[in-house]
Amino acid sequence: MSVAIVIPARFGSERLKGKPMLEIAGRSLLERVWRIAMAAKGASRVVIATEDERVLAHAASFGAEAVLTSDACSNGTERVAEALDAAGIEEDAVINFQGDAVLTPPWVLDEMIAAFAGASPFDLVTPAVRLDDAALAALVDHKRVAPSSGTTVTFDLSGNALYFSKQIIPFVRKAGFASVHRHIGLYGYRCESLRRYVALPPSPLERTEGLEQLRALENGMTVRVVVVDYRGRSHGSVDTPEDVAVVEAIIAREGELVGA
Repeated sequence: MSVAIVIPARFGSERLKGKPMLEIAGRSLLERVWRIAMAAKGASRVVIATEDERVLAHAASFGAEAVLTSDACSNGTERVAEALDAAGIEEDAVINFQGDAVLTPPWVLDEMIAAFAGASPFDLVTPAVRLDDAALAALVDHKRVAPSSGTTVTFDLSGNALYFSKQIIPFVRKAGFASVHRHIGLYGYRCESLRRYVALPPSPLERTEGLEQLRALENGMTVRVVVVDYRGRSHGSVDTPEDVAVVEAIIAREGELVGA
């Protein structure tokens, strides 16, 4: 199957206006994310989708393909769906790679892309990481002060998602039997599944948990979970001005994900 990567990059972010052009250790956030996407071995095409001409011009400055989409898109998923037509994407599937996911290793995208080549069909694919005891304890502690932070996922023996929650699931009844996976908020869609998804209204559980992927599950769509390994790299994104210093410190400590 052929797979494209679309990077939704909204200039008018409510929390951080002009975020795609924000400088991170000498290079814009958008260019960094685009370079990660370009390093994914299985992608046939990488397209930036934005609502602002300034982002188009910035993308052109480092040689990226970009298309203009509507300012009416309420989230990145809708922007990716609109980009299917705006960019003339003819691939079988598309990865929604958020424009602030600056610390996502390219091999995570490769694992998502590789899943589409499997024999068992699905509508969406999304990654998760298995938490060891220390990481699980850290998540439990963090949720005491930020209950809505971090999403966990459970899935069946075929890797199909059963449920996503802001609660830590499953409940660990006995020490030594923990199997908790933290969800990484990236999604790949078969193109026809993406078109179906965005045509559906928000669902009850989606509204309750504030998790858009529950709309897919509630409507009988199959969500394949791929367990990935960050190989010692830190996970993170840029949502606030304070995140810039945090991300820059991680890059300084761990090195660049993608070469110059």
